[in-house]
Amino acid sequence: MGLDSNWRDHPRVQRRFLLFSLAVALVFLLLILRLWYLQIISFERYNERSVRNRTRVLSLSAPRGPIYDRDGHLLVDNRPSFDVSVMRQDVVDASSLLERLARLLPADLDALERRWKEGTRFPVYRPVPLAQDVSRDTVERIQEHSRDLPGVLTEVRQVRNYLAEGDAAHLVGYLGEITEEELASDRYDGYRPGDYVGKIALEKSFESYLNGQAGRRLVEVDVKGKLLRQLQMEPPLPGNRMFLTLSRDLQEAANQAFGDQSGAAVALDVHSGEVLALVSQPTFDPGHFARGIGSDEWQTLLTDSRKPLQNKVLSGLYSPASTFKMVVALAALREKPSNAQRVIDCSGRFELGGSTFRCWKKDGHGPTGLKKALRESCDVWFYQVGLELGIEKLATAAREFGLGAPVGFPLPGEKEGVIPSRAWKRERFNAPWYGGETVIAAIGQGFVLSTPIQLAVMTAALANGGDVYRPQIIRRIENWDGDILLQTEPELVRRAEFSDNAWSLVRQGLVAAVNEAHGTGWAAHLDTVTVAGKTGTSQVVRRKSDEEEELAAEEQQEVPYRFRPHALFVAYAPADDPQIAVAVVVEHGQHGGSAAGPIAKAIFKEYFRLQKQRNKDNAEGDDDV
Repeated sequence: MGLDSNWRDHPRVQRRFLLFSLAVALVFLLLILRLWYLQIISFERYNERSVRNRTRVLSLSAPRGPIYDRDGHLLVDNRPSFDVSVMRQDVVDASSLLERLARLLPADLDALERRWKEGTRFPVYRPVPLAQDVSRDTVERIQEHSRDLPGVLTEVRQVRNYLAEGDAAHLVGYLGEITEEELASDRYDGYRPGDYVGKIALEKSFESYLNGQAGRRLVEVDVKGKLLRQLQMEPPLPGNRMFLTLSRDLQEAANQAFGDQSGAAVALDVHSGEVLALVSQPTFDPGHFARGIGSDEWQTLLTDSRKPLQNKVLSGLYSPASTFKMVVALAALREKPSNAQRVIDCSGRFELGGSTFRCWKKDGHGPTGLKKALRESCDVWFYQVGLELGIEKLATAAREFGLGAPVGFPLPGEKEGVIPSRAWKRERFNAPWYGGETVIAAIGQGFVLSTPIQLAVMTAALANGGDVYRPQIIRRIENWDGDILLQTEPELVRRAEFSDNAWSLVRQGLVAAVNEAHGTGWAAHLDTVTVAGKTGTSQVVRRKSDEEEELAAEEQQEVPYRFRPHALFVAYAPADDPQIAVAVVVEHGQHGGSAAGPIAKAIFKEYFRLQKQRNKDNAEGDDDV
């Protein structure tokens, strides 16, 4: 019998053959269906993925808006910075890649590994920044070794360029990398990890105006992530232009006058509240933050006892000392106009309830009236008059000038200060108020605390006849087409009401303090412009004995720096037509006249020099027309 007949006679073999044939046919059918699905149904999706594998969308950082002073001088702009980053999806061996980069940059390997680890929170298609603000030579080295650095990119980013370095750092602020907490907030909607945002001052408060709109660049890369060509670019849109009320030249003059001393100074336009200069010393260079500040440098700033990161104009709290006396004088004249003729014999001390309160001049000033009391800053005259007024009337007058409350500065961080009262002490210490505390408050000591910006607002209001203006720092913000997005106007917040005679008498005393013999503010005297002002010496620690009170001037220099009194000076000019008001605090400067007065004088000199030059330029322009 043949083979065919045998096969046909075995049904089991026949069934196996049929099953095998069906299985083979099913497999081929599935392969055909899969090919059909991939090539027909899913063509667009896989084609798009293929394109993405050979293309990259790179973000182009937008230049932040420039900042100008009141005269159009550029204070802050941007400069190109070279950054080194890496696409994680192109990296096979991260350890060896980072080791090669550490040698080429050069950079600390631990820092690169930390950056790599932090980058894992980014989407895989987003570059991980490894090194920022590297030199052009470093970029060229990276590009020369690009074949051995798969996924490594060199990008250009716009970073802040602070032309005046630390001159206005506390006002302008600085940038820093956005934090996860900031990314989670609605305020930073649309921002991405690795973006830089304002951290303090103007850079932070006006982030929405200064931050531009990022662009995009579509590039083609090879299998190792090396750039081949650019396919498409969407240019970034720069931030808006900001014009400040600040004067660059006046700011520089104030900073130079401070030298290496610590403290604060602020100058205001007395008729608008515009800030003309704002100095907090010591300062810092915000450019260090733009390039990425090191941990050691940051720690040095944090631990410096002179507090370079603090804006002392807004948050420095000081006893106003004798600068407060002009408010006391006004309150005394409102309560009893006859105080204008009041003569008190100053023997150098004032007795109350068994306690002795000394005048700064140990031998006393002798018979003293209002003008002399202001000119020579006689403590005893104000002890007596302040005690008769009482703390409530002193507090009322002080608050009319904006003391003891935020003045409404358009940046965060402003402290309230303290103007004490009976209710305040009861709430704070659960204790009654004593007459001796009124005596001390009358010369701006004890519980009384103020900020330099409050003293400047107070002085400006005294100069203009009682108008208390909210300080302004922004003149306008405009886009690049010239459209005004924000513009500020003078804002009157309250009025201090006193008689014309009271204003006149106090102003006469302030003019005498700077321009007459024995005046405590003579160091601020100018031959060309009449300056009116008041000095102050704010005690940091209380003297322990009469012997310490009577230390000679040369012996006081032996007192440790941190125990020396602060020096204060407030002033305005010209006295007969006030335009500018200044408040200066020199920490541990000892005497207001000798330490703070010359700084105010330098500010006045520069202000009137600029004004003279401006008038000359305007006159020449009119002649040309």
